[in-house]
Amino acid sequence: MDISLPKIHQGKVRDVYQIDDKHLLMVASDRLSAFDVVLPDTIPAKGAILTQLSNFWFQMLAPIIKNHLTHIPVKKVIADADKDLQQRAVVVKKLKPLPCEAIVRGYIIGSGWKDYQETGQVCGIELPTGLQQAEQLPEAIFTPSSKAAVGGHDENISFAQLVDLIGQKRAEQVRDVSLTLYRQAQQHADKNGLIIADTKFEFGLDEDGELHLMDEVFTPDSSRFWDKAHYQIGTSPDSFDKQFVRDYLETVLWDKTPPGPDLPTGVINKTADKYREAYRRITGIDFDRVNG
Repeated sequence: MDISLPKIHQGKVRDVYQIDDKHLLMVASDRLSAFDVVLPDTIPAKGAILTQLSNFWFQMLAPIIKNHLTHIPVKKVIADADKDLQQRAVVVKKLKPLPCEAIVRGYIIGSGWKDYQETGQVCGIELPTGLQQAEQLPEAIFTPSSKAAVGGHDENISFAQLVDLIGQKRAEQVRDVSLTLYRQAQQHADKNGLIIADTKFEFGLDEDGELHLMDEVFTPDSSRFWDKAHYQIGTSPDSFDKQFVRDYLETVLWDKTPPGPDLPTGVINKTADKYREAYRRITGIDFDRVNG
């Protein structure tokens, strides 16, 4: 449906609308990005699943850090909002985003595995020798990145570079909170047969300079979830995320610049199933039964 509010930002997945000086409407679309390119096909119900899953985590993790939720109903802002918009949208506080992404890695996989193979380090952090692909690290590590504009690539930065960006005290706060959030979520995931291999957070400041967790948290778009039952060191485990799409795209002739290629119906449907499965495993509720 059309939203009459002024759109102030369009990200790869989320659109942000101005409500007033203190509130925004954030709407998660069904768009899918891979290799920093928004693909032409959408994934059914993806936006609603991301929003509802984030809300689940925001509520659970609220004792650790404040978040962007206001608990103002979407209907109060968009009087004729249908059920779909109410599921995929949320009224949030207007915050000043920090110019970084906070990444926590508990297992060595993806770009971290490539980095380790070449240097014995991940983002400049020295790791023990002899680690295997997908192995759990002795302890989770914090590896921030700079925040790229839409269409650009985030770049890994050192903790010292993060200090230069946001200051020593704030950098330490972001690092410590990120690691605490990861440990707490990992405990919940573990009880539900899941491993959170790595994740990323975004933070913003309110008008008093207080740190808030924002955007999304522990979703298949921001995290790498593995099934404990099928986890095996030395291999790249299947993820409950868009890795299935990335794997498919690696098999087609595409230079990873816009526009992205069309996805087969089978790939779209299997990806949608993975998002639903992640939601069910984490919340204990079937998304279609509750929200259908």
